[in-house]
Amino acid sequence: MVEKTYDRETQDVGNVLALEHVNVTVPDPELAALFYVSGLGLTRDPYIDFGGANMWVNVGSQQFHLPKGDAQVLRGTIGVVLPDLDQCRARLARFVRRAGDRLAGTAYSCTEGEDGSLHVTCPWGNRLRAHGASDAFGGMGLGLPYVEFDVAPGTAPGVARFYDEVVGAPSSLTDIGGRPRAEVRVGRAQRLWFTETDAELAAYDGHHVAVYLSNFSKPYRALRERGLVTLETNDHEYRFQDIVEPDGGTVLATVEHEVRSMFHPMFDRELVNRDPAQNVFAYREGHDAYVGLTHGGRG
Repeated sequence: MVEKTYDRETQDVGNVLALEHVNVTVPDPELAALFYVSGLGLTRDPYIDFGGANMWVNVGSQQFHLPKGDAQVLRGTIGVVLPDLDQCRARLARFVRRAGDRLAGTAYSCTEGEDGSLHVTCPWGNRLRAHGASDAFGGMGLGLPYVEFDVAPGTAPGVARFYDEVVGAPSSLTDIGGRPRAEVRVGRAQRLWFTETDAELAAYDGHHVAVYLSNFSKPYRALRERGLVTLETNDHEYRFQDIVEPDGGTVLATVEHEVRSMFHPMFDRELVNRDPAQNVFAYREGHDAYVGLTHGGRG
């Protein structure tokens, strides 16, 4: 009898349990609501209310945080899984009609990707790649499976070492069409990608991502030793911005990380998600809530 062998490393989760939210400021909350809620079909958080100063938008087990302010643009692409891309196409067409002249001169666009995804740019320039629900991304039916950051040539290997050695997240190097990419494992099915580009990178503008760590203190000590901790929020949260070469300290990329422990009061918070196909003109009793896989990215 032949003994079966398995690659046990495929089952490693690593220290980063989940990517929880992406935060970018927006100058026009009403237009942002039209885009994220009416257009993409996502759900404004019904419990956490900031009035007109901020808006949290639920995407399965993840969120967009959209405080009011000068527009921030993430240097890369945000991956989104939606239950039905055909419905999303129709909603975005309605979004364009409703927004009307307010889209004149903005960065909004929507094009078809070669892989069947939708490439959508918000009015302020944030790029999203929308995928239909499938067995990809751990079976996630609604959520944020990845964030892909653009980084300078020659930096991907150091970025992978930083996350592996400093943060404790299993990382590897891949090649995407001739462009090196550092792939950082987040929980079971989410990823942070850092893909090299020859294009000029805009100045960092303060956008951030939030992640949960299982071992909260070890990366903190490593970051603090290197002078990288930028904010001591409270006992269950700290922040850092610079991703550096672990040995020499050369800055390779910059994006603020809101680092949370599993003792954070919002860890694994259950988020409300509506069924975007539900509407007043064709109401279906019992179909108000989204029913599907939202926790595919959880660790």
